[in-house]
Amino acid sequence: MLLIALVAGLAVLLLGGGGWAAYAYLKASDPAPTVALPSSTPTTSDPAPPRTPDPSNQPTTAPSASPSTTPDDTPATSKQAQPGSPITHQEFDDWNFALGGIKFKADKVGGWTYSSCTPVDGQGVLAKNKCRRAVQLAYSAYSGHLKAVQVILSFPTDQAAKTTADRLAKLSSDAVKWRQDKALTRYVYGKILSGASRNYVVVTIVTADKSARSMAQNFHAYLQTDHTSYFELRDQTITS
Repeated sequence: MLLIALVAGLAVLLLGGGGWAAYAYLKASDPAPTVALPSSTPTTSDPAPPRTPDPSNQPTTAPSASPSTTPDDTPATSKQAQPGSPITHQEFDDWNFALGGIKFKADKVGGWTYSSCTPVDGQGVLAKNKCRRAVQLAYSAYSGHLKAVQVILSFPTDQAAKTTADRLAKLSSDAVKWRQDKALTRYVYGKILSGASRNYVVVTIVTADKSARSMAQNFHAYLQTDHTSYFELRDQTITS
């Protein structure tokens, strides 16, 4: 189960103001969390730059649970998407983020593209709102001390995405299924950050052990913001 709460001071720097985001907590005693989406919007501020991790702790192993009918892992190759084309995990490569003096880096260790949302639909909400397609991304950072999983959902309209996000906020934590085998089994930081952007919903789950705890919240906020902002511009057509 998830303990739902807002985190004041979260940076949500969405381009164009077209999205919202909120945190959900994972209990440290629950090694296989699932997704619930709170509906309120947190306050915004700039996170502080990350600090150097303590290398003393070793990363833990991940559980074996995963969504049903999951495609095999494919290489972490990045391919520029055409506006309006179906989403695929190949649009996303290793994450290398730099903004002023703030830098984050994570290796893409898995990617899955689904031709429908059925494999990640836990309670039928995605089908009811005509979710068209889904992808999952798995990342590893700080020598495996931090793991991130993203579920990205595509809908026919902006309103369908917003309606889905609002509805998921009122349901139990198994409304969306994700690759739990790509999270840490033991962690001191375990949270979910989710939001709607245009006709997409982005859900980011991050777990971190003691040595990566100090970087986890900023890493989490920037990863969610970066990929949510991507969808603000993805389907725009630029004409001369």
